[in-house]
Amino acid sequence: MSADLFGDEEHAPVSGSPAPLADRMRPQTLDEIVGQKELLAPGRPLREAIERDTLQSLILWGPPGTGKTTLARVIAGVTRAHFIAFSAVLAGIKDIREVMTEAQEARRRRGRRTMLFIDEIHRFNKAQQDAFLPRVEAGDIVLVGATTENPSFEVNSALLSRSKVFVLDPLSEDDIAVILRRALDDRERGLGGRGLDVDADALGAIARHANGDARVALNLLELASAVAIGKTDPSSETAPAARRIDLDFVSGLLQRRALLYDKTGEEHYNVISALHKSMRNSDPDAAVYWLARMVEAGEDPLYIARRLVRFASEDIGNADPQALQVAVAAKEAVHFIGMPEGNTALAQAVTYLATAPKSNAVYIAYQHAAADAMRDVAEPVPLQLRNAPTRLMKDLGYGRDYRYAHEEPHAVAAMDCLPESLKGRKYYMPRDRGFEKEIKRRLEAWERIKKGLKTDD
Repeated sequence: MSADLFGDEEHAPVSGSPAPLADRMRPQTLDEIVGQKELLAPGRPLREAIERDTLQSLILWGPPGTGKTTLARVIAGVTRAHFIAFSAVLAGIKDIREVMTEAQEARRRRGRRTMLFIDEIHRFNKAQQDAFLPRVEAGDIVLVGATTENPSFEVNSALLSRSKVFVLDPLSEDDIAVILRRALDDRERGLGGRGLDVDADALGAIARHANGDARVALNLLELASAVAIGKTDPSSETAPAARRIDLDFVSGLLQRRALLYDKTGEEHYNVISALHKSMRNSDPDAAVYWLARMVEAGEDPLYIARRLVRFASEDIGNADPQALQVAVAAKEAVHFIGMPEGNTALAQAVTYLATAPKSNAVYIAYQHAAADAMRDVAEPVPLQLRNAPTRLMKDLGYGRDYRYAHEEPHAVAAMDCLPESLKGRKYYMPRDRGFEKEIKRRLEAWERIKKGLKTDD
């Protein structure tokens, strides 16, 4: 197991069938790798370290199909270190300990370091990751980890601090098109010489459908070629006519596009953050787009509805009191009619919230009040605000000096309602936007009335 993730045995054809096109076309050298120019262009630090075999521990972070395992294969072919690779999906703590022992012995007996590639390192729990740390610190192991998840959350902080993180970006449509053309032209490893005629629109559709994932693109091209070739008459003695693959042909093979989205991973939080911040910035177009990204990827609609309810109070508040009602109504509509019909209720709410006047005054008021409530001594409720249902309570002063606002000329009394140490504290500071402009006017008027009443007293 500790042997080789890239060995011939694992990738050998089964029952004489060829390896998948994506595996056959995997780049063998740095120059064959398409994309990732920021990391792998000549003179870039990562490329220099690979070519000079001076790599230190690193984490390759990026979405599927961007070249993480390919890069590890290239490193395996270049390094003079003992290269071991395994997948976190298949390996257990016993395997890890065996590798650690091998690495320690290789360093002690032969002075040779071990380079350890761990595919999907985020699948290891913290305890398993801890097992690598002593050997990394001792220099016995150079760790190369690959992950689709944010290493800040999924990789042990001690291990992360001893590794350099390199971010691999999704491949562009142009990058994918280059990879597809290479597969069509390559007679040894690819589809060259099979009489395929693939037009540019078809390649573009495949590249868009792949969503930055070279493996998805090559798998779809292989499927299209197999279907096209299968349509020819194998018993014909003449050379087969060109197998044409056009846009209509590819469209018939495309299934629903798989959006890059993980309901429990970083992309989940990235997209909900984008939705929230687009609404906050009063951009209904961006907001409804991010909503669609979540809904079409299968996000729980009630999760989205809960976030909208929160937004209505946090970012709009009393600037438009109707916003909270709209958000709650959307939640009820989704719960009542379900999906996919509920998507328009969510879209209605999102566009309303995005175009409503904004104020975070309610949010800030609560934050400041909560800070005072947690920091200061919990002072007794002022006597004038306490109920006095019994004679004893009245004798103790409960309710004394309470002023019934409805009996005051302006329905506001000159009475302090905060604890003694917080008298005069202002938490809610309405903005000059939306309905809060009217609320601000009212508060200022009541403040003048209270001051006048206190002067009269």
